[in-house]
Amino acid sequence: MQEGRATHRVVATAGHVDHGKSSLVARLTGIDPDRWAEEKRRGLTIDLGYAWTELPSGREIGFVDVPGHERFIRNMLAGVGPVPLVLFVVAADEGWRPQSEEHLQILDVLGASSGVVALTKRDLVDDETLAMAEQEVRDKLEGTMLAGASIVPVSSVSGAGIDELRAALDAMLAEVPDPIPAQPRLFVDRVFTIKGAGTVATGTLVGGCFGVGDELAIEPGSRRVRVRSLQTHRQSEDRACPITRVAANLVGIARTELGRGDVLARPGTWSPTSRFDVELRPVRGLATALTSRGAYKVYAGAAEADARMRFLGGSRLEPGGRAFARLRTLHPLVLAVGDRVVVREVGRRETVAGGMVLDLAPGKASSAPKHLAARAAAVAGDLSELLVRERGAIAADEVPRLVGTGVDPASITGGWVIDPVVRTTLEQTVALELKRFHERLPLAAGAPIGDVRAVVAGSLREAGAPTDGDLIDAAIDAMSAARIVERSATTVRLAGHRVSLDSTDADVRRLLAAVGGEHQAAPPTIADLERDGIGRDVIDAAAADGLVVRVSNDLVFSPELIDRASTIVRAAREGFTVSAFRESLATSRKYALPLLEHLDRTGVSRREGDLRFPR
Repeated sequence: MQEGRATHRVVATAGHVDHGKSSLVARLTGIDPDRWAEEKRRGLTIDLGYAWTELPSGREIGFVDVPGHERFIRNMLAGVGPVPLVLFVVAADEGWRPQSEEHLQILDVLGASSGVVALTKRDLVDDETLAMAEQEVRDKLEGTMLAGASIVPVSSVSGAGIDELRAALDAMLAEVPDPIPAQPRLFVDRVFTIKGAGTVATGTLVGGCFGVGDELAIEPGSRRVRVRSLQTHRQSEDRACPITRVAANLVGIARTELGRGDVLARPGTWSPTSRFDVELRPVRGLATALTSRGAYKVYAGAAEADARMRFLGGSRLEPGGRAFARLRTLHPLVLAVGDRVVVREVGRRETVAGGMVLDLAPGKASSAPKHLAARAAAVAGDLSELLVRERGAIAADEVPRLVGTGVDPASITGGWVIDPVVRTTLEQTVALELKRFHERLPLAAGAPIGDVRAVVAGSLREAGAPTDGDLIDAAIDAMSAARIVERSATTVRLAGHRVSLDSTDADVRRLLAAVGGEHQAAPPTIADLERDGIGRDVIDAAAADGLVVRVSNDLVFSPELIDRASTIVRAAREGFTVSAFRESLATSRKYALPLLEHLDRTGVSRREGDLRFPR
């Protein structure tokens, strides 16, 4: 399948029972979407039907033919849930009917982005009645997401208007932007078994692509399956991409273990949730306010769940208003920020509201209306940046699970993404603390890394960011990469900071005298030097400045002694023992062995058994 600009689109049909949706789809595509015998017998659609065709432009369009009868509203939601495009059907001879209104209410709160209205049964009315029906539809669409949609009179019997309808659908698809890349999800709305092949799941694929052989997870539950084969519009495909109808033949799961409402996804990419915040608005015509006391059902994608609702920043949702709410569902749903949901009240048995998911992991702070308003205003492309800004810092692999899209790989350090404002504050705080450290202890090579980690943790805590140890080290690494600090295994210092000793300083002169001259080959240990009043900071600074050479935790030697030892090693082409080296240097084993180990480490000598050779 082609990637890049989408050549496949899925459109949901909607409208009142017996207004001719299935007949119209059959006329457009040559495929009868009524697949159940009971549907044929009763003359109405009770489950989801699928059909497809190629439009004049070459774009391929798929139709989800959904039920119009009130009893089958749940199936209608399963079909239209993840699909933002609609073919709305109204019969010219009957006009606007109750389920016309309910379907429009649902499409409106789902945020249907584009639509075309087919005014069916054109052959059954005269021109005056047709004009009246068209005006009625325009009036009903006013103020909804479908206001201004093309209205095309058609007859599925005679074929009148079918070419015009196909052109209107083509024009609608031409204006639809490409889907934003995200982690793929296939909303399962039908499962069946094919003899000799096994379990098949069908649904609408959004977000990204699946390929034959891919390992997938069934969510909720993270049950692993493998894709044996894929079909789109009865054509076998090696790869299926959004937005399209897909049938996936799955290995590793029985028919009874998979059902409508489940989601096929890549393992580990989604975190199902039963607690999430939304912005809700009521369906138009809602008579009384919604409160938290009602019992509700939530529909998302092809899933349905019993739910409780608590309004945030208020106690109710007034007709014609908007409100933020927290929904708690009886079982987890696979959601992304920006997903649309529909709410039906169990007592009223009617659709009462719908809206957009804003937060999948709400905490106390995130329940603030200001926080949710910022999310509601964010476009899809800004969601990952907004999430990082909200959290201060977040593990990079958490971002797609919470908002459905990833982050720029260039912004990831050590597996974490740090908000630029937090990063700047960290850099300024650490730089200031290190500056003070260097002023207080000018001879120290750097501040202990544990102290710097504590400073970073405190700054992260003040920013409301996590204080995970990996994040702290990632932040220090980011500062090192930016050449703000220099880090060793044990210390951190400001970049460019170097200890500079005055060789005429009294303590430095005493140190050089203690390890030089006649004491070169047998200098005092560092502990001895400290007992004589030469501070460890002076010793460390002298080593960093090259005035002495540290060969072990206990010993420093003069550079002259190191040069003499290196000359002895390079002259011994036939190899030498520790004893021979000790005698040549006129020292004891206590000093000879650490010296040789130092020369081994620095590449002057190499050891083979009891002998050493020059490299």
